[in-house]
Amino acid sequence: MRSGFVSLIGKPNVGKSTLLNTFAGRKISIVSPKPQTTRNRIMGIKNLKDAQIIFLDTPGIHKPKYRLNELIVKEALNSIREVDLVCLLVDPVNPTNDDISIIHILKDLKTPLFLVINKIDTVKKDIILTLISEYSNIRSFNEFIPISALKGDGTDRLVNEIANYLPEGPRYYPEEIVTDRMERFMVAEIIRERVIRHTTEEVPHSTAVEVMRWKEKKNGLISIYAVIYIEKKSQKGIIIGREGKMLKLIGSEARVYIERVLNTKVYLELFVKVNKDWRKDSAALKELGFL
Repeated sequence: MRSGFVSLIGKPNVGKSTLLNTFAGRKISIVSPKPQTTRNRIMGIKNLKDAQIIFLDTPGIHKPKYRLNELIVKEALNSIREVDLVCLLVDPVNPTNDDISIIHILKDLKTPLFLVINKIDTVKKDIILTLISEYSNIRSFNEFIPISALKGDGTDRLVNEIANYLPEGPRYYPEEIVTDRMERFMVAEIIRERVIRHTTEEVPHSTAVEVMRWKEKKNGLISIYAVIYIEKKSQKGIIIGREGKMLKLIGSEARVYIERVLNTKVYLELFVKVNKDWRKDSAALKELGFL
């Protein structure tokens, strides 16, 4: 029996959350075409017959602009020091300055390091061989593994190779557990994902969601009251929309996903509040659980 912790790292929007969801077999991390979506380290557990792999989906490593972003990047970098193996995810393009900067951060890494080239379904096969050669010139990697996290191509090989590198150990979690995140966190993230999907520019990154009330009724219905925080009054109008249509759309879509996660009927009530410059405010970040 082998077991261990594996960190998925890389720049924003390289597919770490999509890969984690593929491994878990269900949606446990929100996915968006917009970068810097993941803010917290999220654990996904993959059970094999003779191995248990605990994956850590980390926020994308980027140059921080706000206090929130500093905490996000710190969370990602801390995960590297706590694991048995690191997977660096990259896009199927020539190494960017951001990719090279992350590799530089890993220069003293002692644990095994895989280069995982994602989104191979979008390029020709000969490009992958060229990329492997280019990355080999920058740093040595224990394995080079091309995958498509979205389609699942190459992910079985990745799991098997990871298992081969892990130390002998027990199952840390029961086999029915796929994530360490509590239901309230999952609900808040689903709501935030819907906001991200339907808004543009700075609004998605200015948003935080807090579940304020959670009541389970005798008939199985769960009544949830959640607040969407934004930084400016003008953003409040965008999320609510004309005659409240945008907020209704966000709420109705979120409810569908929440019911799938909770496996029961849900009554969801959403409110929007302004919390001025909360991403820069340590007190607000602490209240929202980032500190």
